[in-house]
Amino acid sequence: MTQVTAEQDELPGDLLPISRKSAGHVIVDTLAAHGIKRAHVVPGESFLDVLDGLHGSSIETIVCRHEGGATYMAEADGKMNQLPGIAMVTRGPGAANAHVGLHTAWQDSTPMVLFVGLIPFAHRDREAFQEFDIKAWFDTGAKRVMVLDHAARASEIVAEALFAAMSGRPGPVVVGLPEDVIRQQIPAELHPPIPVATGGMTTVDAAALADALAASSKPLFVTGGNDWTQEGADQLTRWLEKHHIPAAAEWRTEGTIPFDSPSYVGPIGYGRPRPTYDLLEETDLLVFVGTVPGDVITDGFLCRQDWSKRNFLVTIDPSLRGRSGPVSYQIVAKPDVFVRDLAKIELPVKDEWMSWTAKMRAEQAAFAALPSATPSDGPARMDTLMANLVPTLPHDAMITLGAGEHTNWAHRYFPTQRYASMISARNGSMGYSVPSAIAASLEYPSRRVVTIAGDGEFLMNGQELATAAQYGATPLVVVMDNQEYGTIRTHQERHYPERVSGTQLKNPEFALMAQAFGGFGIKVERDADIPAAISAALRAIDEDRVFALIHLVVEQRVKAY
Repeated sequence: MTQVTAEQDELPGDLLPISRKSAGHVIVDTLAAHGIKRAHVVPGESFLDVLDGLHGSSIETIVCRHEGGATYMAEADGKMNQLPGIAMVTRGPGAANAHVGLHTAWQDSTPMVLFVGLIPFAHRDREAFQEFDIKAWFDTGAKRVMVLDHAARASEIVAEALFAAMSGRPGPVVVGLPEDVIRQQIPAELHPPIPVATGGMTTVDAAALADALAASSKPLFVTGGNDWTQEGADQLTRWLEKHHIPAAAEWRTEGTIPFDSPSYVGPIGYGRPRPTYDLLEETDLLVFVGTVPGDVITDGFLCRQDWSKRNFLVTIDPSLRGRSGPVSYQIVAKPDVFVRDLAKIELPVKDEWMSWTAKMRAEQAAFAALPSATPSDGPARMDTLMANLVPTLPHDAMITLGAGEHTNWAHRYFPTQRYASMISARNGSMGYSVPSAIAASLEYPSRRVVTIAGDGEFLMNGQELATAAQYGATPLVVVMDNQEYGTIRTHQERHYPERVSGTQLKNPEFALMAQAFGGFGIKVERDADIPAAISAALRAIDEDRVFALIHLVVEQRVKAY
């Protein structure tokens, strides 16, 4: 029988007794001591002792409806914080379902720790119920895979997992928990946090960057990644604006430089619009901060850029994993530390910088200008929804996105004014929108959280609206229903014109689903009904404190740009 209360070993003489707890309880105590606030869980009998440790702890347990939803929430949590997001799932099928969130964390460089309950140690390699090889499954998609085979190392393993997730290029770590091992009683001492190196610019680095900037006529900064703080983002914005130097955002990471900053010139990614379309070709100096020129930024490693031009890659990852093309100079530093040192570099402002930045900023401002808010006489349109929604948004509004053409309206119009005001899956993972919106709303309950989901994507994790209702998350969910997998249809039309196959959908009544889950839902088919629908949805969020869903039925083949 597992003992819930701590035991003590009596020692002779004047020595103090040593408190003892189960390894599962020590795991929870270590997470709490390291600052973890929330765990996203789909329960299983394989880690009952950890669940018992969560009972009454300072860590909020978010019970999810699917392991994919749980790991997406944990991954979003890791994007919003300087600590890893935490997910807990069971063996075999549960671990398989969790893999999608792990892949997102890997490609998006997000700190996350996935705890997986395992079969008893003594049953290993006997084809026990739901047995699987955790290292064979996860070793190529995680920074580390560890198994707690010795109960006494429970706190150490947790501390090591959190450190591994945050150190170097952040990413996911998997920890296996055999159900018999976590029940064992062990000394309750907790392993302290392991400091994470942040790097920094040397005097040689600073001089090289200053010289490169001084010689440049059209410099461009590109921000990206999840390893920022608001202070670092603000400091970089001030420096760029002071020197009249432009900055673009890596795909789906908008908000590091505010949407209305005179230095912000738009996003760079798949299907990137003007004014950012030609930036990589026009610039004569690129400074990537927190990211590298990878597959998406360079159009599948095939960007037309002349790679003989200079580039600086600022990343804490010395391996530069995922980068495309030659590198002129690497600075090994986390963004905040780099920006702290960058702020010390004073340069005379060039007329070329001012005209270059002003030109690109004017194009971006024109591109992002809202369309008319006056509805048409026809079917509902995303342009009309954005034109009526955006003016209602507070300065700190957040947007979360999964994958699909529906995201382009947010990239174009949503005013991302703060760091981590856009939470999205850069690996193109569908089903991310609703779980990430729930995670954002739980982390920032006073902020307006909006998610735009496609009809195909929504049903991949729409069941997590039950989680939103259970824990009081209040996002605004916009489901753009065009009755197809739109992105794939676009590729299909390009390569197999007039042969539509495998992309068409018949959808349920999404608004009724939202109501069934305990939220507000409204269906909109006519453009004229959009303003009233937005008002009703926001009123439900603000007055009734429930999530709200707008089911927007649009025509097929509509595009943001």
